[in-house]
Amino acid sequence: MGSQYDNDLLKEATYHVRSGDYETARRYLQRALDIADDLDTKMRANYFMAVISSEPAEKRNYLENVLAIDPVHPEARRELALLDGRLKPSDIVDPDNLPAQSTDPQNVRANRFTCPKCGGKMVFDGDGSLTCEYCSRNETLENAPPEAEKDFIVAMATGQGHRKPVAVQIFHCQGCGAEFILPPKVISKDCSYCGSPHVISQGSRELLEPDAIIPMALDQRQAARQLVNWVEKNKIEPSSKVQAPRGIYLPVWTFDIGGNVPWHGMVERDDRLVKVSGIQPVFHNDLPIPAASHLPTLMEKLLPEFHFPSAATYNPRYLSGWPAEVYEFSMSDASLKARQKAVSRLRRDIKIQHRGVMNLSYSTSGIFVQSFKLVLAPIWLTEVPYEGQTLPVVINGSSGQVHGETPSRGILDWLGDWLNAE
Repeated sequence: MGSQYDNDLLKEATYHVRSGDYETARRYLQRALDIADDLDTKMRANYFMAVISSEPAEKRNYLENVLAIDPVHPEARRELALLDGRLKPSDIVDPDNLPAQSTDPQNVRANRFTCPKCGGKMVFDGDGSLTCEYCSRNETLENAPPEAEKDFIVAMATGQGHRKPVAVQIFHCQGCGAEFILPPKVISKDCSYCGSPHVISQGSRELLEPDAIIPMALDQRQAARQLVNWVEKNKIEPSSKVQAPRGIYLPVWTFDIGGNVPWHGMVERDDRLVKVSGIQPVFHNDLPIPAASHLPTLMEKLLPEFHFPSAATYNPRYLSGWPAEVYEFSMSDASLKARQKAVSRLRRDIKIQHRGVMNLSYSTSGIFVQSFKLVLAPIWLTEVPYEGQTLPVVINGSSGQVHGETPSRGILDWLGDWLNAE
């Protein structure tokens, strides 16, 4: 039988599936599977068999057959998540018609960190422990590896994949009873009255709590020293006093992306253009995308320096005494940026491996996001005043590496440097 016949069988089966006549549909689908001579027909027939199957083991077998042919297949991945219990039918939302988020103030819970010995403020000291500012009592934190990353399809099927904080938060200080109103993006705060540190619990049906954290390893004095070295290296003489660096944790989405991309192009050989093609594998582990809008250019330079795979499991104790922010961009929006970055690197890799390739074309349908996590990264921020300009500077709170905007220079300065170098 030719390929057209198996496609006709599949088309007839699809009609009966939609009309609810599963018994007739099964006969057509089974026949289509028996004679199918292409992977696409086998994939679609297996998927519809999974749709009409009521026996869990049988449904799982058909879904796994689909994913063996097309690991990207979103419907099969979602059905398998439902079958595994990782996704509940009641949690599934229509991303094009999400219910409006309430902007009314939300009562939240907060963890308070005070010394059990003297009642003083316990802060994370950057050496892997909480230290009391008054009696120096020390509590060591275990740097546990992060748990399994979150399934992308499961999160995209729920409101958590599409939501971002919009409501102000209200919490009561557990030390003195004072009530505070916090902006939506704030996750940690010291009480203005008694000074005790609090870390907001963010996990909810709509918002995602951090999965991992890269602990702050520099104190303010060390960050300031790194800043001084950077200023001296770039020969910058600040025009006024430089503010001391401010430590903060900023959220970062990381994505695991994979796939195989077929591509086509032309190369010049013996004074003529020759067609070339291939399949380019795509694999990115923990591809980082900023989850906040702070200094996007500098953050893009800073992010590759963090080793996200070794980030510790999130523990609110790491934030004691340190400000931190909630994500500003939803996971779904960030995943689009991650795919764009993956495609950009794909194009670059093909051109590096096949020098001189022209008229490059490819299909990105084979690229898929497998999983993700939300990581808090330690940053020191400051600004350097210079001749009427304000030069923003970021310092990696883990390694101490510095990135900042350097003064804009005129053509005469550039020519002078070039002539002196000759």
